[in-house]
Amino acid sequence: MNLAKVSANGQVTVPIEIRKKLNLKEGDKILFFERGTGEVVINNASASAIINAQKAFDGAAKDFGVNSEEGVQRLVDEMRYDRENRQ
Repeated sequence: MNLAKVSANGQVTVPIEIRKKLNLKEGDKILFFERGTGEVVINNASASAIINAQKAFDGAAKDFGVNSEEGVQRLVDEMRYDRENRQ
């Protein structure tokens, strides 16, 4: 268990053990969210954004027929070509 004190300005110093677990560095943003149980959880906002993006794109590679790095590059090249030709 880790304890932190809230300053008069509402600031909190995140304990070192928690910063390490969340891989927090100076300047990082943290995300507070409430679960259905009322429990409030903090997370590294950058890591959460990546996880959410991965969930959003889950299955997209299969839909686009991409199964390798070469396939990713081919798709990027096709999209760039299409965009350049539309302008």
